[in-house]
Amino acid sequence: MTRVNDRIRAPKIRVVYGEDSQQLGVMTTREAIDKAKSVGLDLVEIAPKADPPVCRIVDYGKYKYEQSKLKKTSKSKGPVKMKEVKFRVRTEEHDYNIKCARAEKFLDEGNKVRVQLQFRGRENAHRDIGFEVMERVKDDLAGMSHVDMEPKLAGRAIGMVLSPIAAEKRERRFMLSHGELIHEDEAKDHEFDDSDDIENEEDHESEERHEDEDE
Repeated sequence: MTRVNDRIRAPKIRVVYGEDSQQLGVMTTREAIDKAKSVGLDLVEIAPKADPPVCRIVDYGKYKYEQSKLKKTSKSKGPVKMKEVKFRVRTEEHDYNIKCARAEKFLDEGNKVRVQLQFRGRENAHRDIGFEVMERVKDDLAGMSHVDMEPKLAGRAIGMVLSPIAAEKRERRFMLSHGELIHEDEAKDHEFDDSDDIENEEDHESEERHEDEDE
């Protein structure tokens, strides 16, 4: 349930304002509510799990209408697609956050997500760490998904499949430091790209096996 104005519980929040998401910084909730009322608008909590939570100064009636349109659009997009996000045993924290944000974006569009952790070279000796990473991913995406297939080892990779939960229950968690959701264009990794749709997987896996052998 979306919290508005005096229903927002956090003592301090990060505030954005307007269609261009102008950053107003961190302030007390009381200050933010007063600022919203001074311009005839509402304070709406849009990312309750961020630290601190993110709220937007907006016309709540218009905000609800736009969210309703997005849900209807999502339902009319047709069959569910399977997207894929890949991790490694040594994925750095910044890249981890970006990949989780990308997974949240896929889930929020109504797609299933296959999460895959690939072992390369000597990493294959640390499968326990791989499962720990996958459990972390599962927990971090729990606000957006439920697990269709628990983490499972297959060859030199661990796979897991997530499905989106009901739209009204979704809570995105992964944000940039300035409070905006990570943009798709920023969700690129120098090690490898996450695939939007799973295609030509056998060729892709074959290439990776050859790379591992060369090492």
